[in-house]
Amino acid sequence: RLTHGEFEGVSPKVVVLMIGTNNLGLNTPEDIASGIRLICAEINRLSPRTKILLIGIFPRGARPDANRTKLATINGLIAGMDGRNGVTFLDLGAKFLNADGTISSEVMNDYLHPTAKGYEIWAEAMAPTLNRLLDGPVK
Repeated sequence: RLTHGEFEGVSPKVVVLMIGTNNLGLNTPEDIASGIRLICAEINRLSPRTKILLIGIFPRGARPDANRTKLATINGLIAGMDGRNGVTFLDLGAKFLNADGTISSEVMNDYLHPTAKGYEIWAEAMAPTLNRLLDGPVK
């Protein structure tokens, strides 16, 4: 979409980007991280003044498993983008987990997509960083 004109003529202060979970079964962590880097570079190329709030890929699945390990690897790779080319990396994954590493169905009823409560957790957790990047409170 970025290369097909959907970002033309706009210059947002901040782009919030959380992407990559759908590639989990198809690509390696390195490939997914590389794709995320390319997306951030394209946003930066199209709108150099736009700051990017890159959110770490959220945990998925009811319990810790191989997919969670893969997600942690990807998040570790993209965390290195923090502070470069307008990117601020923020990993909120722990906010969705119970103490034993499980995900409550109240937060993600399918253990992948946030519920209303999950979105509240997400918004509350990223608000301080987003407000800082916007140079003031979100209105």
